[in-house]
Amino acid sequence: MDVDHKSSRTAMAETVFGIFVIRKEGAEPGDDPADVGIILEGVDVLDELGNVPFAVAMLLALVYALNLSYPPELKYTFEAQQKIIMELDGNKLSSKAQTLKTLLSC
Repeated sequence: MDVDHKSSRTAMAETVFGIFVIRKEGAEPGDDPADVGIILEGVDVLDELGNVPFAVAMLLALVYALNLSYPPELKYTFEAQQKIIMELDGNKLSSKAQTLKTLLSC
């Protein structure tokens, strides 16, 4: 196990919510990833998802299905994603999310 792989595994184990993307060595930015997956509470719960947009949708589905709370430091990120981008329960926005929605509407 090389140092980069070991530090990546350590970082993944400490991740509360996350999407990981693994690229093949020497891959160009536009190349398909070798793997895309989801981490919840340090555990790799889904992998081989194919692309990041699908992983984002699956992460939100897991949050709903498992009735998880958003991590406090990501509260507004997930709120914007859920209520503005996906238009789920968009009538109840925090002031920060409402400001973002207004700015995006211009």
